[in-house]
Amino acid sequence: MEIILKQDVANLGHKDDIVKVKNGYAVNYLIPQGMAILATESAKKVLAENIRQRAHKEAKIREEASALAAKIAGITVKVVAKISSKGKIFGSVNNIQIAEAIAALGVEVDRRNITIAGMDTIKEAGIFDASAKFYKDIKADFKVEVVGDGTEAAEAEAPAAETPAAE
Repeated sequence: MEIILKQDVANLGHKDDIVKVKNGYAVNYLIPQGMAILATESAKKVLAENIRQRAHKEAKIREEASALAAKIAGITVKVVAKISSKGKIFGSVNNIQIAEAIAALGVEVDRRNITIAGMDTIKEAGIFDASAKFYKDIKADFKVEVVGDGTEAAEAEAPAAETPAAE
């Protein structure tokens, strides 16, 4: 029996594949679970039209994503943070601050699609490698430069606790 998969099925195929399976597997499991439909001639025509339209939409999305990736590929994004005299950041610089710095350049990137090479957050001043994913396989590599806010912050140290003198 030929069926059209409506979703990915392990060890069988991917969404929109036309596959042959045994009648019982299709009628008793795949179709009632909503994982597949019968591959009639009309269903095959609808599938072909959907794939054609999806390909057109995907081409447009890929083109837009490539244009955005080209805008930030190879640039250096500056992020300003409070830095101690030893070069450590008070707190950390994460994807949110990087996304805001990129947005200031005119490119919107979802913070969840930004990765910093080898770490989750940046905890010291310097230049770091990062990348932003725009679409399935379209990404752009760029650099993040963490700089001080101009005022070297004094090292924040708590005063030593005074202990009462023993009498």
